[in-house]
Amino acid sequence: MQVSVDLCVVPLGVGVSLAPYVAACQEVIEAAGLDHELGPNGTAIEGEWDAVFACVRACHDAVHRLGAPRIYTTLKVNTRSDREQSFREKVPSVEASRGQR
Repeated sequence: MQVSVDLCVVPLGVGVSLAPYVAACQEVIEAAGLDHELGPNGTAIEGEWDAVFACVRACHDAVHRLGAPRIYTTLKVNTRSDREQSFREKVPSVEASRGQR
């Protein structure tokens, strides 16, 4: 099953700057070969269910290896059974709908 997620991994107990931890997650996602897009408050990722959730686990592992004693993650999950839809199609779809008013 194809899945699209919004992933936000927040290490706790590591100070204010999270950039090194976000960068580590980005490296994990890129190594997994999943389609993704970094945003200001999370990362959109899509692919096969098992691969995406293995990637989420690998992000946690990487952040813990960097010394984060605790991680708080939010994960939004989207699946469709009627057709495949990339996360990259969603914003243009809304923008097109706004133009039809």
